[in-house]
Amino acid sequence: MQAYLMFIAMAGLTILSPGPSTLKSLTNALNHGLGPALVGMAGLTCGVLGVATLSATSLGVLLATSPTAFEWVRYGGVLYLAWLGVKLWRSPPPRMSENPPSARHRLFWEGVMLQFTNPNALIFFLSILPQFIDHRRAYLPQFLLLVSSFCLLMVLVHGGYILSARKARRWLQGGGGRWINRLGALAFGLLAMVLLRG
Repeated sequence: MQAYLMFIAMAGLTILSPGPSTLKSLTNALNHGLGPALVGMAGLTCGVLGVATLSATSLGVLLATSPTAFEWVRYGGVLYLAWLGVKLWRSPPPRMSENPPSARHRLFWEGVMLQFTNPNALIFFLSILPQFIDHRRAYLPQFLLLVSSFCLLMVLVHGGYILSARKARRWLQGGGGRWINRLGALAFGLLAMVLLRG
C-alpha cells in the first residue's frame, strides 16, 4: 500500500508539472471550448495507455536500452512540438461556436501522437513504473492498477485545467484569442528547444 501511494504521489507530480500535454489541454480548451478539449484529453489519455503498453513490450526494452532508438524518439518529439507551435502561431483567433466533428477527430489524434513523441511519458513508464512492480506477484494486475490509476489522475488534473480555462472564454472572444495562440506557440517552441538540448 505504501508503494502504491508513493506511485500516486509521483504520478500526480508528473501530471501536474508543466509539459506538452498540459499545454495541449489548455490551448484546446481556450481555442475550441469544453467538448473538443475533452475529446483532446481523451486522446492524450489513450496515448498514455499506448505508451504504457509499449513500455511493457520488447520494443519498450529496446527504447530503454538503446540510446540511438531513444534519440530518434526525442528528435521526433522536438519536430512534433515545433509543428504544433507553428500551427498554433498561424491559427486565426478562435471562435468557440465552431466545433465541427472533423476538428474533434483531429484533436483526439493530436493528443495520441503527442504522448508517443513525449520523452517524459516514455521515461516515466520505462524507468519509474517498473520500480513499483513486485516481481513476486502477478505482473498484469499490478500493471493494470498502476496504469489505470495514472490515467484516472490525468483525467482529473487535465479536466480541472480545462474547466478553469473556460473561465477565460469571454476574454478570449473579446480579442485575447490571438494572444493565447501566440503564447501557446512560443511555449511549444520553448519546450521543443528544451527537449532538443536534452
